[in-house]
Amino acid sequence: MPVRLTGVDYNGTCKAPMPDPLLLSLWLRGFQAANALGHFEELLRVFPFSAMRPGIDTLKVYALEFAEPPVLEHAFSGAPDVETVAALCREFDHPDCAYTVQGWWELFQYHNGWRLTPSRVSLTCFGPQFENDSDDHLRIDFGPETHYLPNPRLPDSARAVHSNLTSVLRLARDLEAALPVARKSLWSESEEDFTTRLESALDADL
Repeated sequence: MPVRLTGVDYNGTCKAPMPDPLLLSLWLRGFQAANALGHFEELLRVFPFSAMRPGIDTLKVYALEFAEPPVLEHAFSGAPDVETVAALCREFDHPDCAYTVQGWWELFQYHNGWRLTPSRVSLTCFGPQFENDSDDHLRIDFGPETHYLPNPRLPDSARAVHSNLTSVLRLARDLEAALPVARKSLWSESEEDFTTRLESALDADL
């Protein structure tokens, strides 16, 4: 399991650990090298990227494992269409590659009040021969799990979190309609109780 990072201020004092991300993993029926990028393209079409700023801004392609530097790192100058991103991926169509699109979607976040604002997200497709301990085929990193947990120090936190979770659940439902999903898992590396609650909510909502 990856080590949770901590921040360090200028006098060398460690700060609180950085929150782990909320992740959605998908396993697809009949997934193989020949159809992996087709499924990834469909994921990109279904995903609700932000309209407030360019939804997709970076594509990274890795070979063998994430410990290796990317064989491609492409920053888009504007908002690319899905066809452009898919075409770049297909230049590295190998079963031992992973493809990660980084971009933005919209969540309620607190900045002197709750506002719907762009939030970082990444979407990854794992080739069948890429080193992947979880063995999932597609994965979405929704950003810090704190976006999806009530914060008693903030007013109306429960309502904002409920809206953010609803966005996750709606997306999971849309992906099951668009892709041959055999299994799904909504998870976080640190909060077992958090994971259990959200997986139960996901199963109940779909």
